[in-house]
Amino acid sequence: MKSENIYSERLNKAVAYLKWQQIIKTQKQLANKIGVETSNLSFALKGGRESKTVAEKFADKFTNIFSKEWIMFGEGEMLKTLQNPPAAIPSRSSIEGIPLIPIGAAAGVLSGDDVQVLEYECERFVVPTFKDAEFLMPVKGSSMIPKYNSGDIVACKRITDLLFFQWNKIYVLDTSQGVLIKRVHEDKTNPDNIVLVSDNEKYQPFAIPKDDIRSIAIVIGVIRLE
Repeated sequence: MKSENIYSERLNKAVAYLKWQQIIKTQKQLANKIGVETSNLSFALKGGRESKTVAEKFADKFTNIFSKEWIMFGEGEMLKTLQNPPAAIPSRSSIEGIPLIPIGAAAGVLSGDDVQVLEYECERFVVPTFKDAEFLMPVKGSSMIPKYNSGDIVACKRITDLLFFQWNKIYVLDTSQGVLIKRVHEDKTNPDNIVLVSDNEKYQPFAIPKDDIRSIAIVIGVIRLE
């Protein structure tokens, strides 16, 4: 029973994180996601016999959020997102480095209006890992949790060909609904549309016409500021 309790301690911590991030609300919802009975999940969280089995199913389902080594063995960090992203070093020059764009200027910068960068006197950062990035932008809201949290900084590269998308990649899109950070999926029912998908399952996918996209950039990765 002691070994089962070890699994349940980590399961409870992981479940608490999912509820905090509003990825799940109830044990029943979680049980359905990982494919177990609600009663078995409840027993597992209390240190019952099903703890190891439930922990394995949990780790496999949420492998994009939690480290399986941590869930099963307690090794390393709980969250995969805790792995250190590339560091961004403040630039001492007004022309060196990648500008950090305020959300209010994002639409102009996406369209290639570099005057926006000058008007806002943006901070600039040197990010050796992302040499192709053209601008940095803060993430706002919870729709891309667990991939990105509100306040994370993403590195982006403008795209000029609006007809070609890499499906399931994350883009920053300037649309009539505002500037959005979403995964882009193919709309198999209408070739004139694309489907925008959030990583947070609380948000439903939705389609927009391709001609509603004013400008676009692909997200290269996430960084941390030093």
